[in-house]
Amino acid sequence: MALQSYFVQMDDVLIIRLDGELDHHATKELKRRWQEAIEKEDIQHIVLNLEHLTFMDSSGIGIILGRYKEIEAKNGEIVICAVHPSVERLLTMAGIFKIIRKEVSEETALLCLGGV
Repeated sequence: MALQSYFVQMDDVLIIRLDGELDHHATKELKRRWQEAIEKEDIQHIVLNLEHLTFMDSSGIGIILGRYKEIEAKNGEIVICAVHPSVERLLTMAGIFKIIRKEVSEETALLCLGGV
């Protein structure tokens, strides 16, 4: 299943909802859209909702880590939420949750960023 991505801005928070499969075929366009939104909209924080993301490979991890560095440089935070079980296993094995906060829902992720 092809990747669908939905971007919603709330103040200085960008909510990104991913649906489908994030593999090396989809990363180039996702990276472009993500970076463009961060730069054009003066984004401070990211909420990455992975509830409907059923597959991710190492290129997806690379996208997350790259944007993590960009947001961290702006003194912001990325919060990953509502992670699909198959993707959660990969992110846990990669150690992502040691540097990026995980929350159970989009609502709790927004609350931990100050209740946007």
